[in-house]
Order: sequence, then C-alpha cells, then structure tokens
Amino acid sequence: ILTGLLLAMHYTADTSLAFSSVAHTCRNVQYGWLIRNLHANGASFFFICIFLHIGRGLYYGSYLYKETW
Repeated sequence: ILTGLLLAMHYTADTSLAFSSVAHTCRNVQYGWLIRNLHANGASFFFICIFLHIGRGLYYGSYLYKETW
C-alpha cells in the first residue's frame, strides 16, 4: 500500500500523459524504479497468496463446514 501511495503521487491519469508519468517516475524520481518494482512484485506475491489460500480451502473442503460461513 505504501508503494502504491508513493507511485500515485507521481502518476497522471490523463491518457496522453500516463506513459510519460510512468517514465518520469522511473527516471527522475529518486529510487522510482525500485518503488515500481517493489509494488509490482508485492502485488504479484499478494495475488499468489490469495490464490493459494483459496486453493487450500478447496482442497481441504472447508467450504462444507457451517462454521466457515
């Protein structure tokens, strides 16, 4: 979440400037390339964890337990 906030401070949602704002973040912001990579890898890791969590619930059949719901 912290990296997303840092990236949002330098991002422009305008369609003609969006790519330029990402390039600006990577080139001109101090450690902007690192913030962008941390954000992308952190998001990927988060979705892998969610996928594994759902898969574990399906494998062990915890959706059948009334206490789960």
